[in-house]
Amino acid sequence: MIRPEDLLHPTVAGLYCPPGDFYVDPVRPVDRAVITHGHADHARVGHGAVLATPQTMAIMEERYGENFTERRQPSGYGETASHNGVEIRLVPAGHVLGSAQAVITWQGLTMTVSGDYKRRRDPTCVPFEPTRCHVFISEATFGLPVFTHPPDAEEIGRLVQSLGQFPHRAHLVGAYALGKAQRVIRLLREAGWDRPIYVHGAMERLNRLYEREGIDLGPLLPATGLGKDALGGEVVVAPPSAIQDRWARRFADPVTAFASGWMGVRARARQRGVELPMIISDHADWTELTDTFTELAAEEYWITHGREEGLLRWCEINGRKGRALRLVGYDEEDDEAAGSDPAREPGA
Repeated sequence: MIRPEDLLHPTVAGLYCPPGDFYVDPVRPVDRAVITHGHADHARVGHGAVLATPQTMAIMEERYGENFTERRQPSGYGETASHNGVEIRLVPAGHVLGSAQAVITWQGLTMTVSGDYKRRRDPTCVPFEPTRCHVFISEATFGLPVFTHPPDAEEIGRLVQSLGQFPHRAHLVGAYALGKAQRVIRLLREAGWDRPIYVHGAMERLNRLYEREGIDLGPLLPATGLGKDALGGEVVVAPPSAIQDRWARRFADPVTAFASGWMGVRARARQRGVELPMIISDHADWTELTDTFTELAAEEYWITHGREEGLLRWCEINGRKGRALRLVGYDEEDDEAAGSDPAREPGA
């Protein structure tokens, strides 16, 4: 019988498929890579060949330049590629634009590498698609029962309410440049905010890419060249590090906000000096994770980059087979402050 370890197993370079001779989201340059999405901790430069969705290819080119790989193999959702008899099919992950789960099949065994994912609606990307498999490899960023994220509309509503309460103060929202920033902007538009939104320069290229992909962000203006005490009553979206930098001092008595799943942990909000924490995550919370496990009814669950112990215990209680994969080199959401260069940001 074929063991799952014969098809995929962890190595120092990342998750490796011996029969197909490729890696999924490798953490160092390899000859052949399958990339699940464009965040810098999953999509690295220097691979010989890259298979990914066209949107992820575009993101990598925007961040790293057109020579980010020697050979590109774009694969749309639902298309099947084959290498050395191993089939690879990308299906939506619901994380950010172009994000995918890699469904890998060989000799009757199917394993799904989910990458990063979430289950709730996101107006900027295709929703997660549950796909039957024998082994489901899941992230566990918020893999503890204490992490239950509120509805996004409620968190955006708190921002809009604050804008009404403090019309003379600029509202600076920390959000990572790929995925989170565009999602916050779209959610604001859906909440009725039709005024221009001001954006940090690090976000301009990716905003344009999203708009080329059909995501309408509404009127955006650069948050540069402004006088002291500028933009009272307006929204500014910037990398999290920028709202704590002297760059933010130009704005009118700014209200500092931060959109992150970690804002549900009060100590983290206090540590960052965040006045308006917004619990908006691009990762599945505990309920989404366990509902996904139940829905898929896989034979095994491999759990990685996060809080494996909670989901391992859930597997034990529910009679499921679980294993901690302990891959290294992947950042937790918003866990590290990033610079203004979007290529240096961790997964958001």
